[in-house]
Amino acid sequence: MSVSVRIPTILRTYTGGQANVEIEPSVATLQGVIDALEENYAGIKTRLVGAEGELRRFINIYVNDDDVRFLDGLNSATPDGVQISIVPAVA
Repeated sequence: MSVSVRIPTILRTYTGGQANVEIEPSVATLQGVIDALEENYAGIKTRLVGAEGELRRFINIYVNDDDVRFLDGLNSATPDGVQISIVPAVA
């Protein structure tokens, strides 16, 4: 299973400058994707998820075009071939 993750400019230091990465999570959920991102790009998880395991409030994540806050949060399904977009909030 493979998913594509769009990385915002501010987090590309973790991905070696890559704007788009392919990830093969072991679990087909957003949490599985974030865990796989951390395995491949150490340090990125702390920018996405807080100490209590919740999605940081200034980070928006979309599975295809759906905001995960209106789905199942970190338990949102991420089927094979899905596009995930990480979008920092803009004030």
